[in-house]
This record gives sequence, structure tokens and C-alpha cells, in this order.
Amino acid sequence: MTFFPSLPGDAGLAEIQSPYADIWRIWGEFSQTLMRGPGPLSVADRELVAAYVSGLNECEYCYRDHAMAAEAFGIDPDVFANLLDDVDASAVDEKMKPLLRFVRKLTLTPSRMVQADADAVYDAGWEEGALHFAIAVCGRYNFINRLVLGHGVEYTEAHTETWKNEQGMAYRILPE
Repeated sequence: MTFFPSLPGDAGLAEIQSPYADIWRIWGEFSQTLMRGPGPLSVADRELVAAYVSGLNECEYCYRDHAMAAEAFGIDPDVFANLLDDVDASAVDEKMKPLLRFVRKLTLTPSRMVQADADAVYDAGWEEGALHFAIAVCGRYNFINRLVLGHGVEYTEAHTETWKNEQGMAYRILPE
């Protein structure tokens, strides 16, 4: 059930955005470019960051969709087993761990970011562009998670089926 009487009980992101199509059309173009356009992070890595941030925010609606998309792009499903609890003990690629620690801190305690956080990412072999993309994906999903949670949208299994069949996979499974 959503917090908005005008929204159906099973509303999703499309229903939230529909009354304000002009705003969300631009947002959609930005999102498509960020998540699927050329960049220093693979689409799988971007989806992993999106799922991770959404999981940290306890936004099951976004977490499930982006974990599924990350897996579709080649992220091992075992990565998600304990990723939210302990990045270092997770099965995620070693090079991704500093990047995920960075977005964790940026999500949970953004005012505590320091140069050492960025340096750890650079020391792992990432360039500035990769960190920029990780920050942008992190920011996008912090925003979307709050939009979804603020409207009272809840995850349902039916949502996943709709997402896969009607919209999601067309958006998420575009070629790199």
C-alpha cells in the first residue's frame, strides 16, 4: 500500500512518475546514459553498485531488481549472499571492494568522506572516471530509493514479473 491515495496499492516507479512525465523523461534519459552508456565501469559493475546502495537503504523494490540485473550481466549470484553485511568477506571481486566500501560510506555517512576513501579506490587500480561513475550511480540510487520509500511503494513478487516482462529487461539488458 502506498502513502498516496491517488496511487494504486501495487504502484511502482512508473506510477509515481506518470503524473510528472516531463520531469521523469529527462531523468530517464540521464538514467539510461548513466547505466547503459559508455563508461569506465561495466554495466554489471554499475548494476552491482545500484543493488548494493539499494540494499544498504533497505529498498527491497530497487535491490531485487538491480541484483537481478547485475546477475543477468554476469555478476555471480553468490556475491549477494553476505555483501550487505561484510564487503570484505563477500565473494565480490577484490578490485570492487574498495569501490563498494566508498559507496557504502557515501550512502550511510556522506559527511565523513575523506581523501583516504578515494585513495583506497585509486590504489585498487581504478581511475578517476570510474570513481566518478560509482559516485553518480550511488547518488542516483540514493535518490530513487528515497523516492520509492517516500511514496510507500513496497516490493512484491508480482512487481518482479512485471519488471521482467514489460519494462525492466528491455531497459536493463541493452548491449554495452
